[in-house]
Amino acid sequence: MPDNTLSRKRTFYKELQAVMELKTVGVIIYSMKNSLLSVLFTLPFLAHADGLPDLGDVSQEIISPQIERQIGEQSMFQIRASNSYLDDPEISDYLNHLGGRLVVNSSEPGDAFEFFAINDNAINAFALPGGFVGVNTGLILLAQDESELASVLGHEISHVTQHHYARMVYGQRYDSLAALATLAVAILAARNNPDAATAGIVGAQAGTIQHQLNFTRQNEREADRFGLATLEKSGFDTRAMPAFFERMQKATQLVEGNTPSYLRTHPVTHERIAEVENRVEQIPYHLVPDSLDFQLIRSRIIATQKPPQEAVAYFDAALGAKKFGDPIAHRYGLVLALLRNNQPQRAEQEFAILQKQAPVNATIETLGGRIMQLEKPDKDVIAYYRTELKNFPEHHALIYDYAEVLLQDERYNDALKLLDEQVNRDGNDPKLYDLEARAYAALGRRQEEHHMLAYLHILHGDLGGTIEQLELAKQAGNDYYQLSTIETELKQYREIAAAYSKKK
Repeated sequence: MPDNTLSRKRTFYKELQAVMELKTVGVIIYSMKNSLLSVLFTLPFLAHADGLPDLGDVSQEIISPQIERQIGEQSMFQIRASNSYLDDPEISDYLNHLGGRLVVNSSEPGDAFEFFAINDNAINAFALPGGFVGVNTGLILLAQDESELASVLGHEISHVTQHHYARMVYGQRYDSLAALATLAVAILAARNNPDAATAGIVGAQAGTIQHQLNFTRQNEREADRFGLATLEKSGFDTRAMPAFFERMQKATQLVEGNTPSYLRTHPVTHERIAEVENRVEQIPYHLVPDSLDFQLIRSRIIATQKPPQEAVAYFDAALGAKKFGDPIAHRYGLVLALLRNNQPQRAEQEFAILQKQAPVNATIETLGGRIMQLEKPDKDVIAYYRTELKNFPEHHALIYDYAEVLLQDERYNDALKLLDEQVNRDGNDPKLYDLEARAYAALGRRQEEHHMLAYLHILHGDLGGTIEQLELAKQAGNDYYQLSTIETELKQYREIAAAYSKKK
């Protein structure tokens, strides 16, 4: 019988092939020194017989929404593989929940978006073509309330929904496909690392390219306008947008030469702030309290970024002062810091207090599972996770921890059942394939182990690693149906690798 589970795991395969396919499209590879991104930029249907791009009359005929998505996906492969990508499911879930609340009230509510965090104290946020929005931890901590963070996300979402990347490229009359691709690659790098973008483009006219990295004033004002409308429709405090921009601008005036990255890629002028303030004055004011999750995530960032002992002292002081912040979030941060500082007994004591104070919350319940692992028999822990997963079936940190507990308890088939269910929901989650590979390895099922590792590598943009794992999978078993799938994938990825090598 065919392995239906493996068949279902191909939910992401067609989309992935659209991104990775190089056989019938023009390809420009541009390495960027000192940049996060080494971008593989594909531009289907742009090249004419004479090698010149057809700029056409409409920007989206140059870079369609589908191509914007492909550019963003290819960039995300590289970002996820970088050290700066913050692979924290609690923070990721929060950003996607907050961003999703904004997207459904945007000008294009049906668009697919992915929000993620960059582990960097610099104040920055950026949007990639196709709906990928990154936020530095420094900006999350700078935001004094949830509406301020939402105002930044709303602005970035509007850059995507208004297709400013496509319009930017359309506004420049380039005489070659290479020049057009160079600009697009530069934009991708600049959105994440504006300092390195110009220096990293070898052979390009740095001044000209840098001039095009920032959105035009019209683009920025349009993103402000649409972002503000999205903020209002989503139920946030609209006064947060001009307040946050003004606070960043004032901070730069006090510290010369230390301009936040966000202001360098999104220059905020007095005119822009005034324009947003004028719009805000027409909107009735209403107080919007922060969600508990906003406060928890801020505490989580502090607890994980500071050295453990310093983090414990920070939250002890915050709880002792009783003058600022949310005491529930402070105690949550304290428990995390105590665990990192190898103080499990006190962590259990503080969590017991936290449980009495806090409402039912997925992030706190996930921490409860980790505390329970310190003090309860395995069967109680498994029962706890089973119950909590029914309450919060889409909370990724809870899912991963439950799978880890099942693996530790050598309940490998139960772990695979859980993970298969999650793959059916989201076939693009690398962590799920990593956990499945471990379960298959423990069962001695080497073919499936290497097959899952192949998916893990391709989702990190590692074509060579993908081919290597598929070859190992081919050698490791003799199941006809699995071998047929593996051989098909191996052939396709080898062709892609060969096309990549020729263009390089």
